[in-house]
Amino acid sequence: MTAGTDTARSGHAGPATPSRRVLAQARFEATGLLRHGEQLLVSVVLPLMALVGLAMGSTPDLGSGRRVDLAAAGVAAMAVMSTAFTGQAILLAFERRYGVLRLLGTTPLGRSGLLAAKALSVLVVLAVQLLVLGVTALALGWRPDPVGIPLALLVGLLGTAAFAGLALLLGGTLRAEGVLALANLIWIVLVAGGGVLVPTEQLPGALGPIARMLPSGALGDGMRAALVEGRLDLVAALVLLVWAAGTSLLVTRVLRWSD
Repeated sequence: MTAGTDTARSGHAGPATPSRRVLAQARFEATGLLRHGEQLLVSVVLPLMALVGLAMGSTPDLGSGRRVDLAAAGVAAMAVMSTAFTGQAILLAFERRYGVLRLLGTTPLGRSGLLAAKALSVLVVLAVQLLVLGVTALALGWRPDPVGIPLALLVGLLGTAAFAGLALLLGGTLRAEGVLALANLIWIVLVAGGGVLVPTEQLPGALGPIARMLPSGALGDGMRAALVEGRLDLVAALVLLVWAAGTSLLVTRVLRWSD
């Protein structure tokens, strides 16, 4: 009698395939992110407030174009940064602190499978965020350039990769308490002056060119170029690609799986 026959007669399924293990872990992580109150505040509530406030207000200056279109593009960039960077950095740091990361890395899921599941969970949460923000923006009068939607998805994926790499660097090297404070501080600084909501050309003095080279400014400008003008900002895409590649290379060298 073969092992397959024994398995079938016993009524038990065989070992889960690697893809099924990754999908199961991704579903678990995405559900946890969506149920976490602080994460929902940063990922959904604050972007929604920013969207309504920017679309209906008159300050700050968002540049040329319909204000609601510019606001929607900027807030989409803000949502990517919130989930791919802030939420993941904090989660990773506390998983390291309590030994969860090291434990999961020794399971059949493996370290590469765990990182893949985390990446997939970020994309799932982002899809939910952008759906909520998109419906709200449409109700406010947002009319994106249809040609720019696939371009915005490309920019969003590059931005997700860049900020997820930064999250792994921060959450995978520093102590949890430090990551909690630093990740939120960086988020505030980048939202306020990093070119996320306000175009880099609208920032004062030398801040604009500096922000243009940051992943926040590149993501914001790239989203605005795609959704408002229907074009791909090649400089922004290149900046995001460099940040994504650079952080990924560093992560392979410095990521610690336990404190």
